[in-house]
Amino acid sequence: MSAHLRPREPAVTDDRGYEPAKRPEGLSDFFLQRASAGDVEGVVALYAPDAVLAFPPGQLTVGHDQIRAVYTEFLAGRPSLESAGQQPAIINGDIALTSTRLPGGGATVEVARRQSDGTWRWVIDQPSILP
Repeated sequence: MSAHLRPREPAVTDDRGYEPAKRPEGLSDFFLQRASAGDVEGVVALYAPDAVLAFPPGQLTVGHDQIRAVYTEFLAGRPSLESAGQQPAIINGDIALTSTRLPGGGATVEVARRQSDGTWRWVIDQPSILP
């Protein structure tokens, strides 16, 4: 069988049923998919339990409970989320820097940490570094 006809392997899921990111750049892809679908729990699963999110602007949101509350409110408004292109991750051991250009000239920057199972989760997320 040729490579392009091979059946796709089933996705491995975490303990909550979400496919984890196997590479740091996968976090942004999953974020856009899950946030666009209004899937708060799926978005929270992208973060380490002790993660820090710089959102809403001017505030720090820490840990899954606070991140869940912020995204519950934010995604209830059904925002239109788009990417103008993701930058290649910069990886140093178990830490990675990820960033995405946003339409209109903004950008995001995040720090991801490799988990013990080899998957990645964000530990620091700055959703807007440029006005």
